[in-house]
Amino acid sequence: MDTIVVSAFPGTGKTYSHKHDDLITLDSDSSKFSWIEKGIRHPDFPNNYIEHIKKNLGRANIIFVSSHKVVRNALVDAGIKFVLVFPERSCKNEYLNRFKNRGNDESFISFIENGWNDFIDEMEQQSGCWIIRLKRGEYISNILEDIF
Repeated sequence: MDTIVVSAFPGTGKTYSHKHDDLITLDSDSSKFSWIEKGIRHPDFPNNYIEHIKKNLGRANIIFVSSHKVVRNALVDAGIKFVLVFPERSCKNEYLNRFKNRGNDESFISFIENGWNDFIDEMEQQSGCWIIRLKRGEYISNILEDIF
């Protein structure tokens, strides 16, 4: 089975797609690999996360992974081809509302709100991947046909 690794920004619908689309998917949450426990970072992150991704290549149609810069760079360094999915810059308020509606805490919402332009800038400049920008109202489920 060919596997596509999709690195996607929060709120783009990774978990929804994993639960509702007909494809075999793995929703690989990086927080399970980046923390030993609350407040204590895992010393082998992101290497342990990349190894998890490598082990699952060929086992799913899509592996959804984090869009953190350190993860994207580790994917490139490991030679893992991936699709980077993130919203157009103009979608900031829509995404902040998505986070509120799904129950994210205020510290997360503020973090995204304050870093929005930097996050988008970094993703727009990412090399070694195929980039897909989501328009207003779009989710990963809307663009899966573009990936397959």
